[in-house]
Amino acid sequence: MCFSSSVFWAVTLILFALQNIVPGDPIKLIGGDKALSPEVELQLRVRYHLVQTDDDGNAILDENGDPVQTSLVDRYLYYMNGLLHGDLGNSYQRKLPVTEIFAQKYPYTVKLAACAIVLEAIMGIGAGIISAVKRYSFWDILVTLTTSILVAVPAFWLGMLLQLFFGVILKDATGGAISMPISGAGGSSSQYQDWMHYVLPTITLASVSTAYAARIMRSQLLDVMNQDYIRTAKAKGLSNRAIIVKHALKNALIPVVTYIGVDFGGMLSGAILTETVFNWPGIGYEVYRAISMRDWPIVMGGVTLIVVVVMVINLLVDISYAFLDRASALAVRRISLREVRLMQETDSQSQEQLPPPSRICSRQVPHAVGRRF
Repeated sequence: MCFSSSVFWAVTLILFALQNIVPGDPIKLIGGDKALSPEVELQLRVRYHLVQTDDDGNAILDENGDPVQTSLVDRYLYYMNGLLHGDLGNSYQRKLPVTEIFAQKYPYTVKLAACAIVLEAIMGIGAGIISAVKRYSFWDILVTLTTSILVAVPAFWLGMLLQLFFGVILKDATGGAISMPISGAGGSSSQYQDWMHYVLPTITLASVSTAYAARIMRSQLLDVMNQDYIRTAKAKGLSNRAIIVKHALKNALIPVVTYIGVDFGGMLSGAILTETVFNWPGIGYEVYRAISMRDWPIVMGGVTLIVVVVMVINLLVDISYAFLDRASALAVRRISLREVRLMQETDSQSQEQLPPPSRICSRQVPHAVGRRF
């Protein structure tokens, strides 16, 4: 918890420093192309804590009649005070609170991330299991080749290829009978159903992550299948399905859950490239627009949200370790106990088949002595 707090504090400090290092007057950005009067400009500087104020909220002037600038330390304290109270500031361009903007955009990001993480978990884990079980077979080669291609292809380029094929080529080839939406999130103005707008962005967002999840699943499952308790389970006559589902999968899933959990945190923070390519009205696209327009409150609020979401997801992943470790430990212990019982039963059966010690002494010892002498 202390480490997470330190990371959060360090990120906010870096963001605040970058905002003040970047050249440009934020008040001029607020005004845009319009020239602001000196009175309005002074009011905005007071509102954004850029100048010092007295107890009545009026700007403090120096000997020359110019407003006294607020120090960076005081401005950072104002920023942290608002941040801890849930105030991310106001957008320079849209003139709206950043929290209100994120409240409108975040549901789209959550829905897209949920669809992508479900696809990643099902396809990644399933492909990894098939590749490990069917090692060196056609399916293993197919999974390895597919994951290599997906890892090499950038996500934004894959998104544009999907747009070209499903939105242009396939539509022209079928006369418009078969096509997919390539932009937006649906609504009353769209000719497609809302769920169809999620197909191409979901595939694009989950493509690279699915490939990595499949690779991790394959390597971990192959490593677990070589463990001693798995060989004991095979010696007992358990089927391959029972060994994989009940014993091997629980241990192999731990690294995969870690990767999927961290990746889900990144998706919830907004996929900037994917949302920009598909014009998706989420957090990532909003942050991209804010960067291009130098709307720093939205940029800082978006990055702060990313940090908070990633820390929360990492915490949940760490908590899930306890359940996965306990399940895998119970599975190993169960097999170990059965192995001990099997060895005990084997020893008892072998002892029953041996003749009594007295018979061994009466028959074999004199015969051995006679041979010796």
